[in-house]
Amino acid sequence: MVARIYKPAKTAMQSGQARSQEWVLEFEPEDPRAIDPLMGWTSSTDMRGQVRIAFESPEAAIAYAERNGIAYTVAETTPRKHLKKSYAENFKYGRIGSWTH
Repeated sequence: MVARIYKPAKTAMQSGQARSQEWVLEFEPEDPRAIDPLMGWTSSTDMRGQVRIAFESPEAAIAYAERNGIAYTVAETTPRKHLKKSYAENFKYGRIGSWTH
């Protein structure tokens, strides 16, 4: 029963930073997923795979894991480089790159 503590990346459909500032504690799967021979659905007997707990900081997640006796690994994240670009920069006179339509 090993838990993973990480900060999730934002989704491709997301332009803002909502729900990407929290830290998540998830359990690693203990059993592999199996395919049901009749319906073809993927199933698992691992109930801990459904547990996902959100925390405000990695320290809070680590404290929770240690308090409950859960082995854990912390995945450090690299900060994302913020690009500040406006829509008008696509049409400026001295832009670098070819203009194609």
